[in-house]
This record gives sequence, C-alpha cells and structure tokens, in this order.
Amino acid sequence: MKSVPGRVLVSIGVMAALAATAACGAQNTGADDKSDGNGSKKPAAEATPAAQEGLKPLTEAQLAKAVITKSDVKGYRVGDTPDDEIPEVSVPAKPAACQALADMFLLGTEPDATARISRSLTSLKPTDGTVLRVGLLAHKEPDAKKVVADLRTQSGSCDSYEHTDYQYTGVKPVKAPALGDEAVSYTMTSDIEGTKIPVTYTVVRSGSTLAVFSAMSALGGRAPEVPADVVEAQVAKIEKAT
Repeated sequence: MKSVPGRVLVSIGVMAALAATAACGAQNTGADDKSDGNGSKKPAAEATPAAQEGLKPLTEAQLAKAVITKSDVKGYRVGDTPDDEIPEVSVPAKPAACQALADMFLLGTEPDATARISRSLTSLKPTDGTVLRVGLLAHKEPDAKKVVADLRTQSGSCDSYEHTDYQYTGVKPVKAPALGDEAVSYTMTSDIEGTKIPVTYTVVRSGSTLAVFSAMSALGGRAPEVPADVVEAQVAKIEKAT
C-alpha cells in the first residue's frame, strides 16, 4: 500500500495523463523579470534589535484571507486543495542533501510551517495542459529565510534524487522573479509511474510568509513557466495583508 505522499504523486500523474489526452497544445506565459538570479529586489536594511527578532508568522485565518481567489486572477478556476494532499509528514529523500526540494512537493519545510494553506488553479483555456498549485506557508522570519536559502543551495547542487519511490531528475536553478523580499526558482522532471512530468517551482518570501508556486506540464516537453500574473497577484495580496 502506498504512503499518503505516494498516493498524491500517483493522483497528480493520473491527472496529468488525462490532461495530456484532452489537450492538443499548451501556451506558457512568464515574467520578463530583471532579477539578478537570486530574485531579490529589496536592498538589505540596517539591522535593528526589532528587525533581528523578525516578523511573527501569520495565523491560518490570516493565510486564508491572503491566498488568491478567482476574483484575483483572470482565466483560472481556483479550488481548495484536500488536506491529505498536504500531509504533515516528511519522507526521507535519497540523497538527504536534497531533502528541502523533496519536502517542497508536499509543501513541507524544515523548520515546519506554523500554518499552511493551498489552492489548485486550472486554466479556463482547454488547450492549456499546465497544472498549477499555490501554497502559503507561515513561518518565523528567520525560519522563512532558512527555507529559501536551503532551496537555493540544493537546487544548485542536487542534480537528481529519489522520494517516495519516485525519481526526480534534471534539477537546475532558473532566474527567479524580482518580487517580495527574495525568491528562488528551479525546474526538474518528475518520473511518476513511468510518466515524465516537467515541473517548475517558484518560492517567494514576503516577510515571514512563503508563497510557493508549482507548474506541472501534463504535455511533457520543456518545463512550464509559473504564470507571472498569478505570482504577482498572490505576492501583492500577501503584502497588502501584512
């Protein structure tokens, strides 16, 4: 019997296969970003005692108000993500040096988030085979910074890894958007039940909150870009909420 993470992976693989059958093409959109590769746009300010303590994490209720809805993004259906698709478990990755990348698939982090919320986005275009997911993770600010740092390091050093009996290959960093306080983006190919699915991740830190975006291509080929309008709308809503 497969673990919860394993079942989640299989369900995504099946969904991707069905989308590939129904779709005859895909249209990717992306940001014309001008970041320096680290996705940081705000210069570091002089540290003060209050700043060193960092921002407190948002509550689950605050995350629920800050997450995007269909009124915030045009051209998408926005639905809740079932709780069992973001389980509070961490399955060891092989090698362990890729653990942060593996955990992010299920919106997991080390240190753990104090609250999490996730939404699934489906394009209204019948020819768009991209499966999108948005997650908000509440952390203490130093912990949020650590998560981004770990993802940045591992996306540059982990070429491939195994997680829940599935293989992930071709991991590589890509230019991140210049949004929030800092951001990191990377791509990889998931091999799920023999189906190869390119996926792109973008993680933006806004204060103590991490906005996680993933885009999976149900049609194969190159990894899709995370739609810039979705990222911009979500980050703007977090900044407004905080």
